[in-house]
Amino acid sequence: MSLLRNVGTIGGLTAVSRVFGFARDILLARVLGAGMAADAFQLAFTLPNTFRRLFAEGAFSVAFVPLYSRALHGRDGEPGSEEAATKFADDVLSVFVWVLLAFSGICMVFMPAIVWALASEYGDVPGKFELSVFLSRVTFPYLFFISLVAMLSGLLNARSRFGPGAVAPVLLNIFLITGILLGDHWRGTSGDDVVVVQVLAATVSLSGFAQLLYLAWETRRAGVKLKVQLPRFTPEVKRLGLLILPATFGAGIYQISQLVDTFFATSLPQGSLTLLKLADRLNQMPLGIVGIALGTAILPMLSRHIHTGDKAEAQRLQGNAFEIATLLTLPAAAALAVCAPAFCTAFFVGGKFTATDGALMAQIVVALVAGLPAYVIVKVLNPGFFAREDTRTPVWTALVSLIFNVAINLYVVNRFGIVGLAAATAASASLNCVLLYIILHRRGWFHFTPKLVSRVARQLLATGAMTAVLWYLMPLMAERYGASLIERVWSLGVLVAAGGAVFFAAAFVFGALDKDLLAQLRRRKPARTKADDKILEVE
Repeated sequence: MSLLRNVGTIGGLTAVSRVFGFARDILLARVLGAGMAADAFQLAFTLPNTFRRLFAEGAFSVAFVPLYSRALHGRDGEPGSEEAATKFADDVLSVFVWVLLAFSGICMVFMPAIVWALASEYGDVPGKFELSVFLSRVTFPYLFFISLVAMLSGLLNARSRFGPGAVAPVLLNIFLITGILLGDHWRGTSGDDVVVVQVLAATVSLSGFAQLLYLAWETRRAGVKLKVQLPRFTPEVKRLGLLILPATFGAGIYQISQLVDTFFATSLPQGSLTLLKLADRLNQMPLGIVGIALGTAILPMLSRHIHTGDKAEAQRLQGNAFEIATLLTLPAAAALAVCAPAFCTAFFVGGKFTATDGALMAQIVVALVAGLPAYVIVKVLNPGFFAREDTRTPVWTALVSLIFNVAINLYVVNRFGIVGLAAATAASASLNCVLLYIILHRRGWFHFTPKLVSRVARQLLATGAMTAVLWYLMPLMAERYGASLIERVWSLGVLVAAGGAVFFAAAFVFGALDKDLLAQLRRRKPARTKADDKILEVE
C-alpha cells in the first residue's frame, strides 16, 4: 500500500506534467511544423536534457538516495540522524555546485564542436548549424539549475516526500507553453520561425531557475536547511563519487545511445529529428507516469528493506512493482500501436504540421511503443541493483544494449529511415530488460513467482481483448480524426473509453487484477506498515 500511495502521488503529478508537455508539443508542431528552426530547437533542447539525465537523474540520484537514506534512517543496527544526513547533503552540494558550473562553462565554450559532432549535416542547410549552436548555448544553463533540482528531489524522496519533485516539471512545461505563445505573437505576420525558437530557448533556462527556487522552498519546508560552503572531499563524499563513476558509465551508455539516435536522425531528411521527438512524447506519456513513478518510489523503500535484511519484503515489493508496471504498460503499448494514426492526426496535424508529417509520425510511434513495456520494467529492475549500492552491473547490460543498438542502426537506418531507428531503440531496450532480470534472478535478488507469471499472462489476455476492439473501431471513424475539433475529441474519446472499458472488464473476468489489492484500495484508511510509521515519525 505504501508503494501504491507513493506511485499514485508521483504518477498523478507526473501525469499533470505530461499533459502540459503534450500541450506544449502540440503547439510546437502547429507553430513550427517539422522544419529547420524546429530541428535546431530540438537539438538545443536535447543537449542539456541528455546531460541532466546523465548526471542528475541518472548517476547522481541512484547513488545519492541510498547513501542519504542510510545517513537519515541508519543501517545494520547503526542509528541514523537528521544531523548526519544534513551534513552529508551539505558536503555533497558544496562539491556538486562547482562541478556543474565548470562543466556547463566548458560545454558552452565548445558548443560549436559539440553540435558539429552530433549534427554536421546541419551545415548543409544555410543558417541551420549557426542557429543550433546559438540556441544550445542559450538552453545549456538549464543543466545547472535542473541538476540541483534533481539533488533536492532525491533528498525529499528519501524522506518519503515525493510530491515536490513530481510537481517541478510542470513549471518547465508552463514556461515553454508561454514561450511558444509569446514567440508566435512577437513574430507577427512575418512567419519567422527563428524568433519563436529564440524566445523558447530562453524560457528553457528560466524554467530551470524557477524549478530550483521551488525545490529550495520545499526543502526548507521539510525542515532541511542546506548551505553551500568550500568543497570538502569527506569519506562520505568520496564514497558517493566511487558509486557515481560506474553509475555515470551506466547512465552515460544509455544517454550515448540517445545521442547516437540523435546523430542518425540528423543525417536523415529535414524534420526527422523533430518527428522523432514528437513521437517520443506519445511514448513518454505512460513511461513518465508509470515508469518514473515506480522507479522513484521503489528505490528508497527497497533500500530500507535491504538495509534491514528483510529479503522477503524486498522480493514482494519488486514483484508488486513489476505487476503494476505490466498492468498499465501492456495495454498502453497496444493501444498506442493500434491508434497511433488517430492520435497523431487528431492532436498534431494542423498549422505548419502536414498530414504527411502525421502519417510518418504514426509509424515512428508504432516502432517506439514496441519497447514501452521494457522501458518501464527497466525502471523496476534497476533499483534492485542501486539499492544494494551495485551501480556497476547495469553498466554492462547497458553497454551490451548500446553496441546492439548501434549495430542495428547501421543496418536499418539506410533502409527504413527514421522508423527503423525507432525500432532499433525499442529492440535494444528490450534486450537490456532481459539481461537485468537474468542477473537479478541468478543472484537470488528477484525472481518471477508462479503468481506473478499467472497475473502477467492474464494481463496479456485482457490486452488482447482490448486490441481486438480497437482494431475494429479504428477504421470506422477514420474521417473524423482530422475533421473539426469536436469530431476529433469525440472520436478519440470513443477509442479511449471503449479500450479502457474492455481492458478492465476483461482484466476483472480473467483475474488480471489483484482482488485483495482492490479490497485494500476500497478501504477508507489503508493499513500502515511499521516502515510507514517510522517514516511519519521522521517527517
